[in-house]
Amino acid sequence: MTVDERKFAVLREQLIGHLEECREICDEEIYRSIDELILQAGPEIYIRLSERSGLRRELFNSVRRLDILQELIDDDTVTEIMVNGTEGIFFERSGKLQRWEKSFASRERLEDIAQQIVGRCNRIVNESTPIVDARLENGARVNIVMPPVALNGPVITIRRFPDCPFQMEQLIRRQSVSQEAADFLERLVRAGYNIFISGGTGSGKTTFLNALSGLIPRDERIITIEDNAELQLQGIENLVRLEARNANTEGEKEITIRDLIRSSLRMRPDRIIVGEVRGSEAIDLLQAMNTGHDGSISTGHANSPEDMLSRLETMVLMGMEIPLPAVRRQIASGIDIIVHLGRLRDKTRRVLQIREILEFEHRTGEIRTQVLYEFEEEGEDTCGRITGSLCRKGELSRTFKLRRAGYPA
Repeated sequence: MTVDERKFAVLREQLIGHLEECREICDEEIYRSIDELILQAGPEIYIRLSERSGLRRELFNSVRRLDILQELIDDDTVTEIMVNGTEGIFFERSGKLQRWEKSFASRERLEDIAQQIVGRCNRIVNESTPIVDARLENGARVNIVMPPVALNGPVITIRRFPDCPFQMEQLIRRQSVSQEAADFLERLVRAGYNIFISGGTGSGKTTFLNALSGLIPRDERIITIEDNAELQLQGIENLVRLEARNANTEGEKEITIRDLIRSSLRMRPDRIIVGEVRGSEAIDLLQAMNTGHDGSISTGHANSPEDMLSRLETMVLMGMEIPLPAVRRQIASGIDIIVHLGRLRDKTRRVLQIREILEFEHRTGEIRTQVLYEFEEEGEDTCGRITGSLCRKGELSRTFKLRRAGYPA
């Protein structure tokens, strides 16, 4: 233990002992207690004036916030934080991973942070339930894996979203999508096309879903359904947000995405937005899309639109044993458009393809699709950023919803 860490440990122990005597205490009182402890510190833990400000902040963060992680969480340029037990902390800034110079001195301090995070979300993580998803007060998504599953100590991964969600105009300026494609998607959203967003990890699916949702007419009733509430829909007054709940310590009272989708159908939604489809809830979402809830949107992990269709088939079969042709009919009639996102080698996030789902072809037993837009790479600029454009490849075939909404086909 370094001298600085020794000072911190002694003062933190004294501070915790003081706080345990108080039932309720505000932030200002905690700071006053820290100041008193620093002033009263004996010669054995002499604290230089240059150390006091940093030590004061770290002590407060350790008992009230997220300890040494708080500095990264408060940094708007940091998009992801990865804690690999006590062996190291990494973070992502501008699409690049970096190792942080700080780390947790003990497993106990790291475990305290993990329990603090899940406790605020009314969730549990322990040896019997070692994996849990949660979120921070600022909406950041958190995944925690504890021993014995995690061999190098508690592993915490925090995905931070912008405080103000991106609008489509910002994505256009960042060249994530072209103006033409954005205008096309806006017409589809307003006309009530069912849209599925696919892409790999970190490709920007949630960001793009937020941007698309910002194009929904303000007078509609929207229900969002998520494992962990991350969506930041703006300007919609008639908005209902639902979040799944894990089982309690007895393994009971779990509320799944499937439960929420079924319940939402009785809540008179105009549209249903499911943050991410991972399993058997796919069949419930498709049934909702096929029973009058036009304009519904969801996301899923896949490496291509074709892979997304294949994954949807698998997920439907996880929840219901029905013939594969029947599954494909459900998909073809429920989903109108797949928007596929990708993260290129220069770490930028782009719309790579917009594909229309046409129909289930009985002769071949396959879902027929066509590419409407596709990203074509042209090269690299002087900064190493990939240049290219989202090129028009085809015309929309299923124009009924556009015409119904009053748009020219």
